[in-house]
Amino acid sequence: MPNQTYHISCALLIPVYNEEDAIPLFIERLDHLFSQCPDVALSMIFIDDGSTDKTLDALRNVQQSDTRIIVVELSRNFGKEAALTAGLAVCGEKYDVAVPIDVDLQDPPELIPEMIKKWREGFDIVLAQRVSRESDSFLKRFTAKYFYSIINHISSVKIPPNVGDYRLLDREAIRAINSLPESCRFMKGLFSYIGFKTATLPYVRPARSAGQSKFGFWKLWNFALDGITSFSTMPLRVWSYVGVLISIFSLLISIFFLLRTLLFGVDVPGYASLIVATTFLGGIQLLGIGVLGEYIGRIFLESKKRPVYFIRRVISSNTEKKRD
Repeated sequence: MPNQTYHISCALLIPVYNEEDAIPLFIERLDHLFSQCPDVALSMIFIDDGSTDKTLDALRNVQQSDTRIIVVELSRNFGKEAALTAGLAVCGEKYDVAVPIDVDLQDPPELIPEMIKKWREGFDIVLAQRVSRESDSFLKRFTAKYFYSIINHISSVKIPPNVGDYRLLDREAIRAINSLPESCRFMKGLFSYIGFKTATLPYVRPARSAGQSKFGFWKLWNFALDGITSFSTMPLRVWSYVGVLISIFSLLISIFFLLRTLLFGVDVPGYASLIVATTFLGGIQLLGIGVLGEYIGRIFLESKKRPVYFIRRVISSNTEKKRD
């Protein structure tokens, strides 16, 4: 149970990919913040997601003078969802709480003491919810707005809007997340799926401290598809209704032409109407097959039961070990 007297062990889970410029600023900010929080025993678990710049070197350099830092080096770039999954697995149940956070400082670390305060009050999960997305690009604001609206209408698992991975999780929540077996991991959905007693803290998201966002349009699109297909079968179900509507429409058209032929004689059908009907139905069929393909593809990936990630090594201040 949360306790207001003992020192809290808190692990920050920090996925990084080509973020060598942001790391020093991030460490400096944390040093300043947690020097004022003597009751928090802090650890920083950096998950290097196959960086191609000098991110790993930068982490090793700061680690030499900071025993709080643990570096998890993945064998290649698996993506942020996999990196976060690896961080949660390494974290395990060794800490009272864990906080996934981005190194670019768009997730202000100053919110962490407030999260811990909420945890002390008895909450298992504390969400950080953005009250404004002005620091994001127009594309991210537009896609986020409609993504949350769509997925919360079609899914039984409700995902809080404008809430990213930045949140506090206690031991029980981490255990629940680590027990989920799927390979295609949409972490925002999984965090919502496990439930638990949850509090929300609003904040204004600042601009990045350094570097550029790794999420372009294509990644955002695939991310949205992963979210929708992981937590809703509505895209499959809707094609049953589309098929019924088209069948009814076709029946009405057939009755119309039958009555017109009986009343006014045989009429030569128009070429244009034939082409329109053929291309319309062909497009509908291909779209339906595409939706089926998305789900079948995910079934295919899950059936192979491949690991979500591979860890090349876990490096702490005094030890370095390799894992399979």
